[in-house]
Amino acid sequence: MTRRALLIINGNSRSGRDSHAEVMEGLRRLGIDPFAAECSSRDELSPLIVKEGARADLVIIGGGDGTLNAAAAGLAELKLPLGILPLGTANDLARTLGIPPDLQSALDIIAGGRIRSIDVGIVNDVMFFNVASVGLSAELAEKLTAETKRRFGRLGYAFTALRVLAGARPFRADIISDGRRARSLTLQIAVGNGRYYGGGNVVEKHAEIDDEILRLYSLEFVQAWRMILMFRSFRSGEHGALDDVRTLRADRFEIRTRRPRPVNADGEIVTQTPAVFTVSPKAINVIVPREDPAR
Repeated sequence: MTRRALLIINGNSRSGRDSHAEVMEGLRRLGIDPFAAECSSRDELSPLIVKEGARADLVIIGGGDGTLNAAAAGLAELKLPLGILPLGTANDLARTLGIPPDLQSALDIIAGGRIRSIDVGIVNDVMFFNVASVGLSAELAEKLTAETKRRFGRLGYAFTALRVLAGARPFRADIISDGRRARSLTLQIAVGNGRYYGGGNVVEKHAEIDDEILRLYSLEFVQAWRMILMFRSFRSGEHGALDDVRTLRADRFEIRTRRPRPVNADGEIVTQTPAVFTVSPKAINVIVPREDPAR
């Protein structure tokens, strides 16, 4: 039986603009009947999914982590399976779920994969899949333009990150969890829901996106350039073994700062401190490979 799919492709994503016709043809060839919908702003995406998804069997989204973040609330409300076409720059949610960047492979997974129910993190009532953070990543998100991502891809992240590191200054924050308060002088506090973030960094080497746990780390050193020396630890998820990186696990965190600071969720500035982080278990159904290489 042919399935109907609501198809939304972010035309501003790095590969989205040129892939629309190929995606439509590929889905039809695989026995899926797509109908496309367009969205002009981030705030309109979730309401559009709820409205148009009522006549679909699944939702397919082509774009990066920011597009998926904007769609999260609508997907959680609709409860239809989500097919992911990783057409963005970092594609960390796709990486967490074992969905490869190759477009045809991603289409094949949508047509023949299995359903996996995944958690979403929530910061001040805004959902996120990968990581929400205060500090360096938020500054990076503010400075990294859409044009830079389109022109340079991952190199754009590297160029902008070097600029952010050059001007980074530590800030004071309170981290509250399980009834305990920790005072922190930090360059960044990040709270992870999935496994990957920031173009392939690992939240924590045992993290899963359906284990109902949030993982926090705080970079408690003053010299930002030390991040470069820690590169391998962050790529493998072993940064928790470092003396000046605080790590915690819980299902709820609260971060308070002396003045409001922006919070970056999945590459987008979505709120500010004070910030409360929680987890919503098994909130969204995603189509993943039959044999998931990420697990």
